[in-house]
Amino acid sequence: MPYFTWKEEGLSQDCASLAAMAARFEEAAKLMRRMAAEGFEVERVNGCQQITHPNPDIFKAYGFINEEKAEKQLDLIIETN
Repeated sequence: MPYFTWKEEGLSQDCASLAAMAARFEEAAKLMRRMAAEGFEVERVNGCQQITHPNPDIFKAYGFINEEKAEKQLDLIIETN
């Protein structure tokens, strides 16, 4: 299943005011709610939060980079002659 690791390191670090911080958090919350509604989930693996989705096409549509091992990303193509 495709995933990326969620590691928050300063979502509001560059904000100059409380209003700017609030806007940034609201923007992030809106995206997370949309992702949850579309089937994304958070899984904890080895102490890290990973954002996953069972459908690789939806994951890719968001533009996320899949951190899954390369051999797990390959599709089996069966040739029929």
